[in-house]
Amino acid sequence: MRGPVVCAVVLAGLTVAPGAAVAAPAPTPPTGRLLVTLRPPAHGTAQAAAARAVAARAGARPAGLSVPQLRLVGVRARHGASLRALARRLRADPAVASVRAERRFTLRYVPDDPALTDPEPRAEPGTVVEWWAARESLPSAWDVTRGDGARVAVIDTGVDATHPDLAARIVATADFDADSADGPATVDEVGHGTHVASLACATSGNGIGLAGAGGNCDLLIAKSDLTEGSVAEALVWAADNGAQSIVMSFGTDGRVPASDAVVQALRYAAAHGSVLVAAAADDPVTEQGDPANVLQPTGTGPDITQNLGLSVTAATAADARASFAGRGGQISMAAYGTYGGSGPNGLLGAFPAQTTALERGGPTSDQPPCHCRTTFDGDPRYAYLPGTSMAAPQVAAVAALMRAVNPALPPADVVRLLKQTAHRPSAVGWTGDLGWGILDAGAAMAAARAIDRTAPTSSLQRPVVRGRSIRLRWRGEDDTLPGVASTGIDHFEVWRSAGGRPARRIATTRARSMQLRGMRGQRYGFFTIAVDRAGNREAPPVRADASVRIARR
Repeated sequence: MRGPVVCAVVLAGLTVAPGAAVAAPAPTPPTGRLLVTLRPPAHGTAQAAAARAVAARAGARPAGLSVPQLRLVGVRARHGASLRALARRLRADPAVASVRAERRFTLRYVPDDPALTDPEPRAEPGTVVEWWAARESLPSAWDVTRGDGARVAVIDTGVDATHPDLAARIVATADFDADSADGPATVDEVGHGTHVASLACATSGNGIGLAGAGGNCDLLIAKSDLTEGSVAEALVWAADNGAQSIVMSFGTDGRVPASDAVVQALRYAAAHGSVLVAAAADDPVTEQGDPANVLQPTGTGPDITQNLGLSVTAATAADARASFAGRGGQISMAAYGTYGGSGPNGLLGAFPAQTTALERGGPTSDQPPCHCRTTFDGDPRYAYLPGTSMAAPQVAAVAALMRAVNPALPPADVVRLLKQTAHRPSAVGWTGDLGWGILDAGAAMAAARAIDRTAPTSSLQRPVVRGRSIRLRWRGEDDTLPGVASTGIDHFEVWRSAGGRPARRIATTRARSMQLRGMRGQRYGFFTIAVDRAGNREAPPVRADASVRIARR
């Protein structure tokens, strides 16, 4: 079913078995105990005695764990000693087969939203209402983050801000709809914006309705009349308000090129750190219209590096492109937009309390009433809507989660990782039906956490001067956020300025100290720049870390 026409721009995609790959779970903290597997002991030697001998040789203390059937024992370092050094000594012992730091499992996060557990009566037995969550590996992403710090901007028809699945998620709103009769951004007369916002960030774990793909991500709501000027204003507002991703579930037919105002606004938002996500067409055509065709220009879909953002088409539960969804060289990837077959016509999402424009239908025969409202868990403020409009917010929400977990990851990397980790039913690369594949949130999140884009830091200690001899020492760290990969420092650059002249690099080294000689009566400034193994380079300081003056005599 098609969405309502507003100012000659159509809302995209209101039309609606197992197989998604599962990403690695979030790493858990170590317990401080080492798990040691022993080699089979010599004939006649009891395992307990062998374990005691190994511990004594390594300087370990027992840790209350012994599983003879597995030749497994637990040990700890002595008080004040290094666990890492103990592990090295144990690995060097010929009686030891393996050593690893023990970790503690964490309980899987299971939101209590009824859509995740209630059966979907119109689908195959065992199918829950929010069946797409497991298929897109969203629970694996939620194990990493519940959405804290993630911010999604929804440019659409507004939102019912009183809806219990959305009220707590909205952090800012702006009204770019010139028709004052449509109400403020917190009112959604159409119904489309409320549904889209809920698929992105419906509150999870509140025992109500559904869980948004981004968990408890924050929502920026930009109400638009979908004129080009309004959309340009909304894009800039969203970017200026810290949107990590922006979802645009609307588009044109593509017969007229995108206006410069919209193109420049899209570029502005991308340059300010927003991952841009647009719904593909709601017809099986190869021209997706703008903004989708600006984000993924004609013919660039197969090139994983060519894009300004993501053009998202809709897939069915059979992992096939939905019959109503766009296809071809402007498609980046897909997410689920309908069940397909004899299942429910669309995805469950939040809906305004009042009768909406979607329910009333449009003035032409191709816009019949949607008959989409449903009462879910006793609440009539829900609806089933199908379309690329429903697929796009899921991708945008996961993009925001990736940016929140690894803030140093630029939008281009997020887009590339979403494509690379997408589930490909045909086990090949890009296809004209699903682009690079169907959203796999868990795999995308794992990939985002494995990339080090954070520059290391270094600090120079106060130099020691004896005569003309200068002794430099420095420290370095390659810290990242918890759970994000750190590749470690590869080398340091040592820089020196003399007599107030610009600094010059005098050494590149893996050492953390150096000795050099200066000229009598000369003043020197020194600083270091750390470079990690991922190629991230520390920014030069505003002024030298340390300065010294060599006495004239």
